[in-house]
Amino acid sequence: MTSQPEKHPQPPRRAVLGTALGGAAAVALPGTAHAEAPTFSRGTTGRPWKLRDTMTTDGAWAGFLRAQDLLWTRLPTVWHEGPFLGDGQLGSMIYQEPGANRIRFTVQHGRVQDHRPEFGSGWGTCRLPVGHLTLEPVGTITAVDWRLSLWNAELTGTVTTTAGTLTLAALIHDEVLAVRVTADGGERATWTFHPEEAISPRKISEAPPSDYTANPPWTTRTASDGTEQVLQPLTGGGQTATAHRRTGHDLLLAVGHSHPSDTAAEADSLRNLHRAKSYNALRQRHTRWWHAFYRKSFVSFPDQRLQSFHWIQLYKVASASRAGGPVMATCGPWLEPTPWPAVWWNLNVQLEYWLIHGFNHPELDSLATTLRQNQEQLIANVPAAYRADSSGIGRSSDMFANRGVGRPGTGAETGDLTWALHNVWLSYRHSMDESLLRDTIYPVLRRAINYYLHFLTPGSDGKLHLPSTLSPEYPVVPPQDTNYDLALIRWGCQTLLDSAELLGVDDELKPRWQEVLAKLTPYPVDDNGFMIGGDTPYAQSHRHYSHLLMVYPLYLVNWDQPDNRDLITRSIVHWHALAGAHRGYSYTGAASMYAMAGDGDTAISYLRKFFDPTTRYPCRANTHYTEAGPVIETPLSASQSLHDMFCQSWGGVIRVFPGVPTAWADLTLHNFRTQGAFLVSAVRKAGVTRFIRVKSLAGEPLKLRHGLTGHLTAVLEDGTAARTHDLGDGTLAIDLPRGREVLVHTGSRPDLSIAPVAVSEPGPAWGLP
Repeated sequence: MTSQPEKHPQPPRRAVLGTALGGAAAVALPGTAHAEAPTFSRGTTGRPWKLRDTMTTDGAWAGFLRAQDLLWTRLPTVWHEGPFLGDGQLGSMIYQEPGANRIRFTVQHGRVQDHRPEFGSGWGTCRLPVGHLTLEPVGTITAVDWRLSLWNAELTGTVTTTAGTLTLAALIHDEVLAVRVTADGGERATWTFHPEEAISPRKISEAPPSDYTANPPWTTRTASDGTEQVLQPLTGGGQTATAHRRTGHDLLLAVGHSHPSDTAAEADSLRNLHRAKSYNALRQRHTRWWHAFYRKSFVSFPDQRLQSFHWIQLYKVASASRAGGPVMATCGPWLEPTPWPAVWWNLNVQLEYWLIHGFNHPELDSLATTLRQNQEQLIANVPAAYRADSSGIGRSSDMFANRGVGRPGTGAETGDLTWALHNVWLSYRHSMDESLLRDTIYPVLRRAINYYLHFLTPGSDGKLHLPSTLSPEYPVVPPQDTNYDLALIRWGCQTLLDSAELLGVDDELKPRWQEVLAKLTPYPVDDNGFMIGGDTPYAQSHRHYSHLLMVYPLYLVNWDQPDNRDLITRSIVHWHALAGAHRGYSYTGAASMYAMAGDGDTAISYLRKFFDPTTRYPCRANTHYTEAGPVIETPLSASQSLHDMFCQSWGGVIRVFPGVPTAWADLTLHNFRTQGAFLVSAVRKAGVTRFIRVKSLAGEPLKLRHGLTGHLTAVLEDGTAARTHDLGDGTLAIDLPRGREVLVHTGSRPDLSIAPVAVSEPGPAWGLP
C-alpha cells in the first residue's frame, strides 16, 4: 500500500478583487486568451447591453414545456409507469388498480410516520401508508389519452370505456388533491377512498419485531356537509386524518398528521379542504405558483429525450420537497411497498438535493431546514458520553433525524451527518446566506467533527489514524482509516477553519483542526487507485462511491491538480471494472467525475447506461427508479450529472461548458446558479461558446474559466469595461460588484438571445406514449 500526498486548495475568501486587479486589461500569457478593454471615445462609455430573453411570456414557456411533457396512450399498470403529482408534502401516483377495472390515485404524505423510535427507522419511525382513491367506471377501460403538463403541474386527459368517456384533470396544491371528472355517453364517475393499514411498508421484506404492537384500526365519520373523514390513531401517539368530499364534478381530498396531539390532524385536514373551495379556485393558485417557479432558470440542449428528462426532474423535486417541509424519504412523498420507508443518510439524501442549486431553486431545500430544526436530536443520536460536544446520525431515520450513530472502532457508519452538512454548505455557497453558515453549518459541523476527534489516535508513523468505520455499502469487515471518513474529516476541518474566519469567530478548536489537517494519515491508495481504507483494497463491486468522496463531490482531489489526474482516472476505471453490484447512481456518479475531468463524451456514455433498458436497474417509463422499492435520488442525481457537464463552480472557479458532449453543438443556459451566488447565462452554437453573462447576487470574488479563445471583451451592463486579470489556464478574474452583470465574449458583440435550441437527437416522450 502507498499513500497519496494531500493538496488542499484554499477556498476563496470574502474580498473585493478590484483593489488588487489593476487596470481593465491584462497582458496575456502565451497561448491563452486575454481580456481586452474596448476602445471608447473620450468622455463616453461603450454601448450598454441587455440579454434578449425570449422566455419571458406564458406562451413561450407553455410551448417549450409542452414538448417535455409525459404522455400516455396506454393505461399504466404499476406506479413507475404512471403520472405523479405532489406539492412537497402530499403525493399521488396514478395507475391501474391491480387486477381491477379501476384507476388508482394513491394518497401519501411526507409527514405521516410512526412515532416509536424503540423499533428503529424501519418499523418504529417509518413512513406510514395513508390510502388510495379509486375511480370506478361503468364500462371496461379500453384506452387512455393523458398528458402530465409540466407547465401547469396538472394531469389532464380522457379514459375511454365500453360505455363512454371520462374526461379528467388532477393536481395537488396546499396539501389538497383535487380531481375533476366529467362523464359522456353512458359513463359516470364513482369514487371510493380505501384507507390502508398503518404498518411499515417494510413488511414486504421482513416480519415486524417480536414485541411490535400494531397500530389501532381506523374509524370513519361523515359530516353534515358530506365531508367524509378517516381517522387513524397511532400506538405511539398522534393521529392521521384524511378528509374528502365531492361537489358536482370535483373531488377534493386533504391529509393531516399530528404528534403528540391525538386530535389536531382532524382540524388540519378539514381546514385545508375548506380552504381549497373548488377545483378551479385551487388551480388558479396552483398554476400561479408553478408559472413563477419555472421562470427562475432555463436550459435547453439538443437531445430531446434527455432534455425532457431534465425538466421532469425539476418538476419532480418541486413535487417532492419544499423548504420547511419534511426531508425527502428515499421514496419521496410517493410511498409504495419498499424495504426503505425512511430517510437514508449514507448517499440517498445527499444526491436528492444537488440539482436544486444549478436550477436556482433554494426554496426547495428541506434538507437544510431539517438539520437546522433538529439539532437537539442530532446531539441525542450520539452515545451519552459524547453529547456534551458531539452530534451525529445513523444510516436511516425519520423526518426528524432520529437515529443513533455508533462509535468508531466498532465498524459503525459515522460520517453520514458530515456528508449531509456538505449539502448545506453547498446551499450556503450558492446563496451566500450567512445565517445558514452561522446557525446550521458551523455549530452542527463543529459537533460532527468533534465526534471524530474523540477517536483519532497517533500511530507510530506520527500520523493520526481512525479506528474501524464503515465505508457505506462495502460488503467486508470495516477497516481502519476508511477513505469515506478521511475525506469527510479533511473537508470538515478545512470548512470549519474557513467558516470561523468568515464569521469572525476565534474558536478554541482552531489549533486542533489545523493539527488534524497537518497530521491526518493520507488516503490509502494502491496500484488500482483509492482503496476502501487501511489494508482493504477495492476488491468487490461497490455500488456507492463512498471511497471516492474526495474526488466527487468534495473535490479535495481534483482535475486541477495535474499530479492527481492519473490517480483519479485509475480509481474510476477500477471502480467500474467491478460492476456486478452497480446501480443507477454508480453511473451518474461516474458521469459527474468525468465531467470534472472535462471529458463530456465519456461522461455522457456513463450517464446513458442509466437509461439503457438492458441494464439491470434502468430509469423507468415515468422517469422514476426502483430497485427493491422506489429510490428517488438516482434520477435526480442524473440531472446533476447534466449540470456538471454544463457548468461547475468548485474550488472558487466557475467553469462554463466544462464537459459538454461533442454531439451537443448548441446549448443555452440562463440564470444557472453557481457557488458565490452568481447567475450564469451562456450560449453555445456550432460547438463554440458565443457569450457568457454573469450576474453577482452577493459581490463575491469571480473567477471565470470561460473556454473562449482569442481577444476577450469583458464589459459591464452599462457599457463600461470590467476590471479583469488573466489568471492563466483560460481563467479570468473579474471585479463584479453585487447586483452588477458582466458580459464576456470574443470578437464583435454577439447576438445575446436566450432561446431554446433545435433538437438534433429526437426521442419519444416519457410515459407510455
